[in-house]
Amino acid sequence: MLRHVVVVGASAAGLSAAESLRSKGYDGKLTLIGEEPHPPYDRPPLTKQVLSGVWEPERVVLRDQTAISKLDADVRLGQTAVGLDVSQRTLRLGPRTAGPDPARREPQSGQAGTGVEQLAFDGLVIATGVRARRLPGSELAGVHTVRTLDDALALRSALLSGPRVVVVGAGFLGTEVAAAARGLGLDVTLVDPGPAPLQRQFGVRVADLVAQTHSDHGVRLRMNSGVTRFVSTEGRVTGVELTDRTVLAADVVVVAIGAVPATEWLADSRLPIGDGLECDATCRAAPGIYAAGDVASWYNPRFDRRMRVEHRLNATEQGSAVAANLLGADQPFAPVPYFWSDQYDVRLQAYGIFPRDATTTVVHGDPSDRRFAVAYVENGTVVGVLGWNCPPRDLRALRQLVADRAPDLVGR
Repeated sequence: MLRHVVVVGASAAGLSAAESLRSKGYDGKLTLIGEEPHPPYDRPPLTKQVLSGVWEPERVVLRDQTAISKLDADVRLGQTAVGLDVSQRTLRLGPRTAGPDPARREPQSGQAGTGVEQLAFDGLVIATGVRARRLPGSELAGVHTVRTLDDALALRSALLSGPRVVVVGAGFLGTEVAAAARGLGLDVTLVDPGPAPLQRQFGVRVADLVAQTHSDHGVRLRMNSGVTRFVSTEGRVTGVELTDRTVLAADVVVVAIGAVPATEWLADSRLPIGDGLECDATCRAAPGIYAAGDVASWYNPRFDRRMRVEHRLNATEQGSAVAANLLGADQPFAPVPYFWSDQYDVRLQAYGIFPRDATTTVVHGDPSDRRFAVAYVENGTVVGVLGWNCPPRDLRALRQLVADRAPDLVGR
């Protein structure tokens, strides 16, 4: 019988797990631990509405204090998990702070004054998310990453006073930041070692249109270009040197080269760590210990493969599924992942997975009209659908092809 459930991570996945535990009837002790000092908030708007200034920061908050109070939980914000003893069912927490250090690790045992707190649990949900990858020189003034609300606000402030922006990385985050910066009227250069923005995610057909869209809006693309170093003066970045020795002048540099699962605090736990915390199909990493959200690497039986999904809806759904399984449901988590990206007047929406070796087929509309949908086919089966300004009703119908693992549509 569960008497105390601890949820580590107070973003979308952790909040969903905590709320679902209560809604599904768990009335025992509940502790929610968040590394950041802010109440749970929504991350996708950070590089869209917040960065562009369309939203005030308060709009990203997921639940107000009244809703949080209804959880009847011990909510600990600004506190970091630093270790886990699986056999003893004990979590180790660092001291609370208004500005937690993400890289902090627990001092060696036996040291005095560590301030480490022991917290026993019966059930544990690990929803610690990911951390932004960094490049050497990221400590320079003017160099930014965007993962947290504080990151987004700091970058927003920098963009208002720095007209020349270099974005390193042309994935989802980098292209969204580039679009937001251009919307503010700034001089923007997008740098990536790949041949086109979002090509690693969606292949050549879509990537070429993404590249054209950014070029049409005035972004300079430096594709097939790596970064050698950041150029600086008196501790502030002034430029980005590329592998061909070109130096791009910059007042602001945004590093958007992906993220790594926040599992460093689990290094001595003996839990299986790979590309995230490895779990079975029910998202269980060990008896009574589950993972949800960006940190979770689990086996998805719908696609017959292990996956880790860094998207908002998955975090919420997985948090709810984990809560049910912690309470005894023992059901596999087999979603069709969904995610979206807003850039200029384009909304990209995607269902499923997008293997690099998949073939693509236009199944709705026409790319020349900039309103279409593409199916991604792997081994004769539709595994993903991407919509470019596609009407929601049409896209939902196409989603069913992925859910049903429909046969290849080529020739229909």
